[in-house]
Amino acid sequence: MNISRPNADQPIIMAFVAWSGTGKTTLVERLVALASGHGIVVGALKHDAHRFEIDKPGKDSYRFAAAGANTTLIVAADKLALVRKHDVVPPVEELIATHFSHCDLVLVEGWKTSSLPRIEVFRPELGRTLLSRDESRNPHLVAVASDGPVQVDVPVLDLNDTATILGFILERGWEV
Repeated sequence: MNISRPNADQPIIMAFVAWSGTGKTTLVERLVALASGHGIVVGALKHDAHRFEIDKPGKDSYRFAAAGANTTLIVAADKLALVRKHDVVPPVEELIATHFSHCDLVLVEGWKTSSLPRIEVFRPELGRTLLSRDESRNPHLVAVASDGPVQVDVPVLDLNDTATILGFILERGWEV
């Protein structure tokens, strides 16, 4: 697969938005597998509207945080994990610049109010409206990935055709 990166120092970035339970995570997972299988360095970034806990009681990192550490970095020979407390979710653009500059492609799940280019995952049978075409008419919608017909003013991609969706993203080379 060819990668079109307008700025070689910046990764291609695409966000995926949808109502909960529509299949964003499944689509992003399939895209990560396909792209990485073609040698593309992929980063995945997920916005979680709920609180989550990555540390487990009794582990060293948990003990450091419980003792008052604001930031804990765990490093092994093959990976690292960073846990940093914050009062406000950092802007997605800042997170991408800080943690994903080494990637060719960054797939973002969520951040539906951001200015990132986005593909909305849509399933007509769920009986919902398009998030990006409500009264706010989000200008950053570049396509809809759907498993059924939808009337919209941007390209409609087959939700089950991962290769076409990935090709659409890579051919256009979006960046923040």
